[in-house]
Amino acid sequence: MTEDHPIRPFASDAAVRHIGEGLLACTLSRGEWTHEAHLAACLWILVERPDILPERDLPSIIRRFNESVGGVNDETQGYHETITQCFVRGVRLYLERVDPSLALADKVNGLLAGPEGRRDWPLRFFSPERLFAVEARLGAIAPDLAPLPASKGGAESLLR
Repeated sequence: MTEDHPIRPFASDAAVRHIGEGLLACTLSRGEWTHEAHLAACLWILVERPDILPERDLPSIIRRFNESVGGVNDETQGYHETITQCFVRGVRLYLERVDPSLALADKVNGLLAGPEGRRDWPLRFFSPERLFAVEARLGAIAPDLAPLPASKGGAESLLR
């Protein structure tokens, strides 16, 4: 999670929607479900799917997708609650400061280039030992290094 990886930007709004819609429909290939895809799907949901509350709904959406491609969600692999909730907060924070008139792909690419889009963003708030503990994978836990910044929307209480 701490290694630098080149950002894989999205070429179009349609490419972002493909990820979001494919996640919901479980039609993405396992290889398409990258770090960038996680963030793109979250941003797409926040911008275009007001019927979905990511803090509440993404856990079951991601678990279902993981299982659809043969993955397992358990104490050591698959869905990770604290990382998901941390990045949802980050996407919300990013959207609070970005120009809402930007194209969807531009919003996603800006997120990926910003601090909240970095793979290691959660490590600003959580020690590796705490973030990668079984407790953090199975449930949202509070950070031990610094408090997460508050956002205006969402279910803040999920990261206690």
